[in-house]
Amino acid sequence: MKQFSLTPAAGKRLIGKGMAGHPEVLSALKGKTIVIIAGTTNGYVAEELLALIGQADEFRRERFFRGIVLPPSQPTLPSGRFPDESGFPGDVVIQKGIWQKGKTIFDAVDELKEGDVILKGANAVDLESRRAAILIGHPQAGTIGVSLPAYYGRRVRLIIPVGLEKRVYGNLDDLACEINRPGAHGPRLLPVPGEVVTELEAIGLLTGAKAKIIAAGGVSGAEGSVWLSVCGKPDQEERAAVLLQSLVSEPAFKI
Repeated sequence: MKQFSLTPAAGKRLIGKGMAGHPEVLSALKGKTIVIIAGTTNGYVAEELLALIGQADEFRRERFFRGIVLPPSQPTLPSGRFPDESGFPGDVVIQKGIWQKGKTIFDAVDELKEGDVILKGANAVDLESRRAAILIGHPQAGTIGVSLPAYYGRRVRLIIPVGLEKRVYGNLDDLACEINRPGAHGPRLLPVPGEVVTELEAIGLLTGAKAKIIAAGGVSGAEGSVWLSVCGKPDQEERAAVLLQSLVSEPAFKI
């Protein structure tokens, strides 16, 4: 068994690499449609998938989000503006190995069918139940609102890349009932179906080893970090060590 510390930024990169090694995603990348819905973690996913098809040069993840959470002491961007979609490049829609630049989930969703894949980030993850939930600010539930009919109605695969720093405790349905009730304030919460992929699953996909979270926290840039134990065959543990060591210098996400 080996132990490793992982920052949130390194975790995002790891999840991106994990999605680029996911069998169903690789299969869809060749001949189906993949929609990577904008989000900070999915920016790393987009970079890794576009690199696989040689189309990453023009992608920039700095504005690849719809809304963003900033520290309470910094409610605006460095420019003084509130976070918005200025400069938003669109989601990443890849059809039969070709990036359809400028398109969004709203452009592509009606044509999605079985075998296609939607990748959507989340704001909360319950590691015990393997479920995720998304904060909702849009009155029609935004991008997840248009994605769910494709999942339920046409068997489009829904995968939720989400970092361990977003782990919560308690039943997600109960949490949603509490904050979604009439008279409450702030964003709503939508528990969603789909395959959850955290750093733990990414390590398994890429190395075959099994990872667990055993501690968390830190200072001087390690805030939000997780401490992982990784167990497997000697060659699996060695692959995990090489992989995680390659991520130690991943810079913090900045906009």
